[in-house]
Amino acid sequence: MDTIGVDIGGTKIAAGVVDEDGNLLAHTRRDTDPQDPAAIENAVVAAVSELRAQWDVGAVGVAAAGFISPRRDGVVFAPNIAWRDYPLRERLALGIDLPIVIENDANAAGWAEFRFGVAREARSMVMLTVGTGLGGAIVLDDMLLRGSFGAAGEIGHMRMVPNGHYCGCGHEGCWEMYASGRALTRAARNAIITDASRGQRLLELAAADGGKVKGPHVTAAAAEGDPLARELVIQLGHWVGAGIADLVAVLDPQIVVIGGGVAESGDLLLEPAREEFRAQLSARGFRPEAQLEIARLGNEAGIVGAADLARH
Repeated sequence: MDTIGVDIGGTKIAAGVVDEDGNLLAHTRRDTDPQDPAAIENAVVAAVSELRAQWDVGAVGVAAAGFISPRRDGVVFAPNIAWRDYPLRERLALGIDLPIVIENDANAAGWAEFRFGVAREARSMVMLTVGTGLGGAIVLDDMLLRGSFGAAGEIGHMRMVPNGHYCGCGHEGCWEMYASGRALTRAARNAIITDASRGQRLLELAAADGGKVKGPHVTAAAAEGDPLARELVIQLGHWVGAGIADLVAVLDPQIVVIGGGVAESGDLLLEPAREEFRAQLSARGFRPEAQLEIARLGNEAGIVGAADLARH
């Protein structure tokens, strides 16, 4: 049975038809306003209607950033969209006469990698989505871990540094503040002040895009060999690996998958992450070691995972 997956972002929604093997058969997108829930719902309904006109589907899975209710029918809280205790499934059902499942976006992406991506041979997996923030998904013994209240997997808010950088969650020192695009941006702006001579390509990319250094400028400059940008991505990789060592000590997965926009740096991020992971892993040498790998499904993962979760 083919199903539709919808990935709701801050400024757009992307939707697609996905078959039982995880193949994306058709795709569409709509721009949205994160402060207008009704507009988001209308965009989802329109995208689903467009796809159903050409494809016979049996269910719709919706991936959304935020805390999802335990029954997977609404959004308890979303950081970037005006949803608070929001009955999203009920609202969407007014325009979609199919079964609808609501899922956290990182869970959906992680499930896609577990079922069809780099972790498809594993039974237990942790996935990190290293984007603007740091999200995650946990699969243990073939089961997606959602927790008692639907909020499991918020690994970016593990406390890494006592009295560290302030996080938007209200606390200080969260892993997200050291291992994310936001952290990379902060570190780059600070480094440019003291060491601009080593970041000439980074400065050129920023100047061509409004002047302010952003995370994508750093990863792009690093790929082109900019010395400062490469150093910053490597530092980020070490922060990623340090946190993974803690996760592995608790969860003991077979594989840790690193996805999200920052992960497009590939081995430049992955190798220091592996190095730090091995250095920090408890009882190393006396236990099997989890693999660390870059995700394979890219931007399609949220759609594919949401569709597959709706199917099952």
